[in-house]
Amino acid sequence: MKSFQTRLYKILDGSVEEKAARYCEIFIATVVVLNVIAIILESVHELHEAYADVFHIFDVISVMIFTAEYVLRVWSYGVKYQTEEGGSWRGRKEYIFSFYGFIDFFGTVPFYLQLLFPGLDLRFLRLFRLMRIFKLSRYNSALTDLVEAVKAERDSFTSALFLLLISCLLCSSLIYIAEGHLQPEVFPSIPATMKWYLLTIISGWGNADPQSLFGTVLVVLTQVLGIALAAILTGVVATAYTTQVERRAVMYEMEIREALADGIVTDEERLKLEELKARLGMSDEQVEAIAAQVREEKGLA
Repeated sequence: MKSFQTRLYKILDGSVEEKAARYCEIFIATVVVLNVIAIILESVHELHEAYADVFHIFDVISVMIFTAEYVLRVWSYGVKYQTEEGGSWRGRKEYIFSFYGFIDFFGTVPFYLQLLFPGLDLRFLRLFRLMRIFKLSRYNSALTDLVEAVKAERDSFTSALFLLLISCLLCSSLIYIAEGHLQPEVFPSIPATMKWYLLTIISGWGNADPQSLFGTVLVVLTQVLGIALAAILTGVVATAYTTQVERRAVMYEMEIREALADGIVTDEERLKLEELKARLGMSDEQVEAIAAQVREEKGLA
């Protein structure tokens, strides 16, 4: 039983040692994609009326699959740590309270809530069902890279958001002074003007045009400032994401250099490199290019 639990953990965790892990990933990803498509199509009234039973049966089957996956993950994660490292409870707790653990849980719980409380708003439940799309991020590092990039550049983000707050307070107050008496229904207070300001920056137009010359100048400045802030945030995200991708290549290169330090790559080292490649989401071309460069530097080509 222990060996079966260990193998199941490796399969569900995407270990390169288990060939079945790849098929498991493809199966779960396919079910997730089909679920999202079904939820979207179900929102079309005509299709919902015509194929309500089909949608319901498919949802029941999907929930059974996701429930089984969740239960098996909770059970199998008990072998992740040895007894001296915290035992089975540590591994299970780590999964249950992880990002993917919450996604797996909330991806299935709406079905059971609907059984227990039939009067719940179906649109609210559908929102939770759509969270199943995040299950795909387990098999792709793009979302993780983006989150890590934002974390790495949190100071820059904080500075940009602080500038947005200052500009919102200042410009909203000035526009309220300039336009409040001319358009009291649009600018009745500073908070209402702040709402108009944010809509103007986000959408390009706040559903009202200024009537005074000073108000027009302020709106022009608002538009320019909005473009500038958007450019700053876009630049920060792009730079941070590029840095994060480059960091993955550096990490893999360091592992290859360590593996080739003695000129021989053992089976254990090869397995470690394969697992790192899968975890970082690197392509075969990227890996081969890095490996060729390291071999050339060490004269092993």
